[in-house]
Amino acid sequence: MKLLRYGPKGQEKPGLLDAEGKIRDLSKIVDDITGATLTEAGLAKLRAADIASLPVVDGNPRIGPCVGRIGKLVCIGLNYADHAAESNLPVPTEPVIFNKWTSAICGPNDDVEIPRNSVKTDWEVELGVVIGKEAKYVDEANALDYVAGYCVINDVSEREWQLEHGTQWDKGKGFDTFGPIGPWVVTKDEVADPQKLDLWLEVDGKRYQNGNTKTMVFTVAQLVAYLSKVMSLQPGDVISTGTPPGVGMGVKPEAVYLKAGQTMKLGIQGLGEQTQKTVAAK
Repeated sequence: MKLLRYGPKGQEKPGLLDAEGKIRDLSKIVDDITGATLTEAGLAKLRAADIASLPVVDGNPRIGPCVGRIGKLVCIGLNYADHAAESNLPVPTEPVIFNKWTSAICGPNDDVEIPRNSVKTDWEVELGVVIGKEAKYVDEANALDYVAGYCVINDVSEREWQLEHGTQWDKGKGFDTFGPIGPWVVTKDEVADPQKLDLWLEVDGKRYQNGNTKTMVFTVAQLVAYLSKVMSLQPGDVISTGTPPGVGMGVKPEAVYLKAGQTMKLGIQGLGEQTQKTVAAK
């Protein structure tokens, strides 16, 4: 299933993308796509529904973040060796963990704000992992049992605030609109292997990132297991698993950063695409 949320910001309704690419309204079955909906019982309820009888959503509504009321957005840094190299940082021996504030979360096609006075706003296409069952001290062998599905995330980053204002990465990662998520959660039964997914990103039509999740330093299973040892994960939590090489900071001979008036387009094989315009923060 491809589950999504559509409508004005703060008023999103639950939906499902059917086999013909039409949005079906799920409002009569669930009130939103949240942790409760993404549990095994919640997904079973949706699978039992007669999708063809559900109302078709007309037009082209705004698509919101694919998960509502996210409790935690946990991010992993330097999880592709080539990206660590372009960042002039060593390949980590354990996962590098940071967070995005939930106020950073936005829809996959919403505008991305360039922070005031920023000259180092950057892009990062990443595989998102959506938790479907409480995970605490889980084994790697069973870790994928705790995953509800997968999605596309753009881990937008302000490098000056991330790297030049102390050692707390979170400062450069959590600006408003720095967490576009979606367009939909693809349930794990439709993703044969999360470690065999192509992912890419373009700015103004130029391809900067071309990668595959097979080159992750730590796999999805390893990440879920590791995180579950330092925090409990609840249904509806989201993990952003790191980016392949090709970020603006790593462009040679001179870094390239975002400015207002540009367009980012990114996607992951089987998980959909995002398109964002950059605007100056007010």
